[in-house]
Amino acid sequence: MSADPTRAGGRAEQTAPIEPIELAFEVACPPARAFEVWTRRIARWWPADHTVSGEGGLLVVLEPWPGGRIFERTGAGAEHDWGEVTIWEPPTRLGYLWHLKRDRSDATDVEIRFVPSGASATRVEIVHRGWERLGADGVPWRDRNRGGWATLLPHFVSAVEGPDV
Repeated sequence: MSADPTRAGGRAEQTAPIEPIELAFEVACPPARAFEVWTRRIARWWPADHTVSGEGGLLVVLEPWPGGRIFERTGAGAEHDWGEVTIWEPPTRLGYLWHLKRDRSDATDVEIRFVPSGASATRVEIVHRGWERLGADGVPWRDRNRGGWATLLPHFVSAVEGPDV
């Protein structure tokens, strides 16, 4: 593995690929509901401990179009950007640049597919890649995000399989 010390900001960029995070699980609802809950209803299930501010009662927004922002807005009105939508194909595919708690130049790529599975279930497939952009921070940041996904996804499953509110 080699590094390029000419990366902007003086940080070396790792050139060897870093294995992406790949996750897959089923939820008991059709793809349209799974997509809707992940995107338009994200504020109802996203936990405060997975935000910049950590405040309860904040608003999480995922703007539903390519180029749309993903951000949090606190009760005091402060906004913290988390990412940018890159793929918007309801109800089957969503992609975004992700830089929660990092600079936008450090954004990684998330792609989520909502695949029909039987008459009333959905297989959710997530690929989170692009860790090489982080240079030496790539592997530790990926590993930290793997833990983040593990604690985040039960909130989504609970929301998508729970009563419609």
